[in-house]
Amino acid sequence: MTTITNPAGPEAQAMFLRLHLGLMAKGLKHSKMSGTTLLGKVSALTGRTYKRGQYLLALNDLDNLKEQNNG
Repeated sequence: MTTITNPAGPEAQAMFLRLHLGLMAKGLKHSKMSGTTLLGKVSALTGRTYKRGQYLLALNDLDNLKEQNNG
């Protein structure tokens, strides 16, 4: 079992956003978080801006950010 000690930390947020982006890219929508809100949160982590529907681009940017931080 894994325990997340700081769910508000950027690493945990990136993990949650990455999973959510994967679902949004496949067409599943969240009733309480719009795509614009999701992309805005990803923009805060990556420093890039995204237009509506650019979920795969944001997902790739989060993957690249993860690789940069681990490398």
